[in-house]
Amino acid sequence: MVQYYDQGTSSPRWRAFKIRLFIALALAMFTFVSYLMKGDRNPITGERQRVSLTVDQEIALGLESRSEMVAQHGGLHSDPRARAEVQRIGARLLKALETDLTREGKADPYKFDFHLLADDRTVNAFALPGGQVFITYALFSQLQTEGQVAGVIGHEIGHVLSRHSAQRIAKMELTQGLAGAAGVAGGTRSTAEIAAMVGNLINMKYGRSDELEADKWGIRLATQAGYDPRAMLGVMDILDRVGGGNQPEILSTHPKPANRKEYIEGVIKDVFPKGVPEGLDE
Repeated sequence: MVQYYDQGTSSPRWRAFKIRLFIALALAMFTFVSYLMKGDRNPITGERQRVSLTVDQEIALGLESRSEMVAQHGGLHSDPRARAEVQRIGARLLKALETDLTREGKADPYKFDFHLLADDRTVNAFALPGGQVFITYALFSQLQTEGQVAGVIGHEIGHVLSRHSAQRIAKMELTQGLAGAAGVAGGTRSTAEIAAMVGNLINMKYGRSDELEADKWGIRLATQAGYDPRAMLGVMDILDRVGGGNQPEILSTHPKPANRKEYIEGVIKDVFPKGVPEGLDE
């Protein structure tokens, strides 16, 4: 006697799929609602942001990660004069920021510190949450003027003031949660991997937006500190030359230097519609 099994909506496989789908939807909804509930007002910009960390937690995280970042890049640079120059330029930018914030009745809650790393191969500058700012010697040695150094450091200060790291952590938690829900629904690892890849591309998109916002901060801070903001255009030329300008923009968290250069030129025109004043440091 041949026994037939119902392969329709009452089959064990179908019931198992419905259970997985229900769990996945519940996980996805919980993750999304949790993300929407995350929020804090930026003490500098006043903007309401979805972030996973308080300002104090950002500072603590940056301080805890500082030694590891220094070690990954071969330690601090051995020349104390070069290190002191980076710290002096950073302090000049912070003094201008403090003056501006005081005028607005605000205060900078972050603990900034500026580090010149010994790494002479990796052309990079970055900031940890809370105010730890780093520039590699590979980039520092390429910069031709103090104004260019100020533009780079100001850009990284902008990432901290805009709380970009805290925002990206919240977004990563969202995409990772949705990726996990997709894995439950599909029942296969490959489905979760695909969802995670899509999530990473979303985070890259936000990263590029963050870079442009940080560029605006770099121009603002450099100008307030008495540096010529057009020095940032020279930084873009250097990055384009060093990087070759060949990496597809969609696969990078940084926009192409040529695109950033166009954006920077637009910001400078908005700030100085009658032209950049004379006498600013290059």
